[in-house]
Amino acid sequence: MSSQKQIDPKKQQELQLQYTNFKNTLGQLAQKIGDIEQEAEEHKLVIETLDPLDADRKCFRMVNGVLVERTVKDVLPTLKTNSDGLKQVIEDMLKQYKSKQNELDNWKVRVFQSSWALHPRHILHEVDMGRTDVLFPLQKKNNIQVVQP
Repeated sequence: MSSQKQIDPKKQQELQLQYTNFKNTLGQLAQKIGDIEQEAEEHKLVIETLDPLDADRKCFRMVNGVLVERTVKDVLPTLKTNSDGLKQVIEDMLKQYKSKQNELDNWKVRVFQSSWALHPRHILHEVDMGRTDVLFPLQKKNNIQVVQP
């Protein structure tokens, strides 16, 4: 007879859904960051190609699906502005990613602490079984010490 409380299956499902939502959001942000980084790299290559050319040399630029004839001196400033804008967007999205990652880490700590209170034997059993991969980082972050017998 164990006095240990059982996690409500509904609560467990809710926690799993929250975790999945965090992971999906982080994955989507990472994908967007990757796409924008690729676009910024393409801008950089075009700028490096056009930089040494004569300013009056004609070049072509795609604008809304239409190929438009311009000169290097007309196109280069626009490309540099767009490239700088992409770099700023990447920085902002990286901040957003880190913020969401911190939010996930804090959520894990809250869930862990509440499950620790509900299931101390289960968690100690996990430690006895060597499942310290999640426990030890949380211990360090929250200054928790587990003494093994």
